[in-house]
Amino acid sequence: MSTDPIRLSKRMAELGLCSRREADGYIEQGWVKVNGQIAQLGQKVCTTDRIELNKQAHQQQAERVTILLNKPIGYVSGQPENNYRSAIELINAENHWLGDTSRIIYKDRHKKGLAPAGRLDINSIGLLVLTQDGRIAKQLIGEQSNREKEYLVRVKGQLSDEGLALLNHGLSLDGEKLRPAKVFWQNENQLRFILRQGKKRQIRRMCELVGLRVIGLKRVRIGKVKLGALPIGKWRYLAPNEHF
Repeated sequence: MSTDPIRLSKRMAELGLCSRREADGYIEQGWVKVNGQIAQLGQKVCTTDRIELNKQAHQQQAERVTILLNKPIGYVSGQPENNYRSAIELINAENHWLGDTSRIIYKDRHKKGLAPAGRLDINSIGLLVLTQDGRIAKQLIGEQSNREKEYLVRVKGQLSDEGLALLNHGLSLDGEKLRPAKVFWQNENQLRFILRQGKKRQIRRMCELVGLRVIGLKRVRIGKVKLGALPIGKWRYLAPNEHF
């Protein structure tokens, strides 16, 4: 492992203190100390250096929200495209689920800087995470992320035992071998997929490779957080005691 000095913002992200972009903001505000001294933007540090965030940075982090949406068909996860609306448009007081137990009161500022941590394609439904918190985004879509993502997938076509074995391990996409998955029959026309990665349209493409066509896809869990009873088109806050 290299012991060469690296940018402070990169080191802060590695430590899980915040995202690199957030780190630069905190440093600019004077909210970061290295070995007891106020840090400078662009500063480099070693792994042995002591990095501290001050009270204002911790308070700002505590105010950031993470939202769980049951995304309907016809909405894109990120920016609006090809005349399709963005899932973020559904985040408003009217669509806030009455079953939300987080006790967080909705404010319009909760939409500021909200970004999807992982995606669902336009024809898929289920659990979509939108967050203001770079730490959560890193957990779910960072290079080192290995959180399980669970899906119910309705399919058409014939699947042999060999094909099912390949879905679990042995397929490649984009010239890269896929990580092992857990794939098994939920009922006679529905498979349950549990993945630890998220290539673009991965499940649909995996199914095509073994002669299946996906006719319905629903994400029901990310890490320890389940979709549960959240109705389609509704959203709730990630509660303070919930963790992915």
